[in-house]
Amino acid sequence: MRYASIDHFLKDGAAELAKGPIAVVMAEDDVEVETTLQHYLSMGFLQVVMLADDGIAVLPEMEARVLRVSFDTHVDSAMVTAINRLIKAVPGIWIYYCYNAEYLFYPFCETRNIREMLAFHSEERRDAMLSYVIDLYADDLDRFPNAVSLEAAHLDRSGYYALGRPDVANHNHPRERQLDFFGGLRWRFEEHIPLPRRKIDRIALFRAKPELELRPDFTFSDEEYNTYACPWHHNITTAIVSFRTAKALKTNAGSMFDIRSFRWHNSIPFEWDSQQLMDLGLMEPGQWF
Repeated sequence: MRYASIDHFLKDGAAELAKGPIAVVMAEDDVEVETTLQHYLSMGFLQVVMLADDGIAVLPEMEARVLRVSFDTHVDSAMVTAINRLIKAVPGIWIYYCYNAEYLFYPFCETRNIREMLAFHSEERRDAMLSYVIDLYADDLDRFPNAVSLEAAHLDRSGYYALGRPDVANHNHPRERQLDFFGGLRWRFEEHIPLPRRKIDRIALFRAKPELELRPDFTFSDEEYNTYACPWHHNITTAIVSFRTAKALKTNAGSMFDIRSFRWHNSIPFEWDSQQLMDLGLMEPGQWF
């Protein structure tokens, strides 16, 4: 189904959003759009929404399985604007959001669908879930000039760290159960990354509710949504493996000629497996076994 605008979508497509979880994929360009959509269709999301310029082509059989919304993806804070519109329209529904060439992994996702995982998380009285955005990159930039290759994808096995998140309203004391996470290409090539965009944490899975707002740093107006765990034990966290940073570094004029390779001594092939991410400490199952 295709909608001419987000206004058209929220008016005439409201019935399609009555049940969740919903996955929202913003296609900024035509790189791996279909594999991204297929990834979320196979996970058990009840609806997959694609926000894209009209020039992004998708195979007809794929487009028939998603809700396509014409949207200017290159305006400032495009994702934030779109998600905040959606929040108001679907209170109580679980929403996930990402960009093309980004793939969500959660513990045991090979054998359990997203609805099972969110049902468990809801039983723990949690309405949001922390995701770490883990950079993927092709091992050979001569073969893959845009740094994207699913078959030759690599990631950093170390170099990740966290800092306390200061509360400006409380004399910059660290917020309870909130951290800023760093690592990957945004850490190794930080000279090319603006300071506000160096974090790799994103609250990408959440339950919509009235008055909730997504902020430009991918945190929410409700501070409890921004916590990595509840007060009594650890919770599930997820990983979004993403080519977005590598792609940007190799297509932006300010950095493309300075980077000959993303590989270093801590690069390893990505196995497209949730166990690898758990073994590396890049997500955890919490109490879910």
